Amino acid sequence: MSSRIEQIIEEIKDYIDSCKFQPLSTTKIVVNKEELEELLCELRMKTPDEIKRYQKIISNKDSIIQDAKNRAEAEIAEATAKAQQLVSENEVMRMAQEHAEELLERAQKQAQEIIDNATNDANSIRMSAISYTDEMLENLEKIMAHTMETAGAKYETFLNSIQSCYDIVNKNRQELSPQEAPSSYIPEEEDEEEEE
Repeated sequence: MSSRIEQIIEEIKDYIDSCKFQPLSTTKIVVNKEELEELLCELRMKTPDEIKRYQKIISNKDSIIQDAKNRAEAEIAEATAKAQQLVSENEVMRMAQEHAEELLERAQKQAQEIIDNATNDANSIRMSAISYTDEMLENLEKIMAHTMETAGAKYETFLNSIQSCYDIVNKNRQELSPQEAPSSYIPEEEDEEEEE
């Protein structure tokens, strides 16, 4: 299920794709400023909420581990109390001590298992949150790259079209005045692009 941020990014992309070009331009579009600002404002408002949600998930790791430690300490305390009760009876001193050690060892193992499981769960939640955020950023990166690619291709097409028209005009002038030396024209913008 995609987040609201991803939906807004898709809406912005769809909106830009649906905008009409300015007259005599294949690169500049006319946008409804209010509509675009609404989408950007919602995106700005939703982003902190998403980040807070992931921070909350990550911070829950500490409470899960603390809860596990509390449960482990309770188990150890209960085992210790049982051990002391058994040891206090003289007839079963040796048996009580063995039993107490066994209980204590079992309680420590259970406590360690609880802590290990809680740590694994917390790390898994954290990695999922990081992975999800990375996927969102990757999608945004792809959309931006696609937008730049599309704009570049349209600009290149426009320049080729102008160059073709210029070549026809130049050829027609040469036909009208063949004695004049042909002039050559290289658009300044193309020079600038080659220098870059």
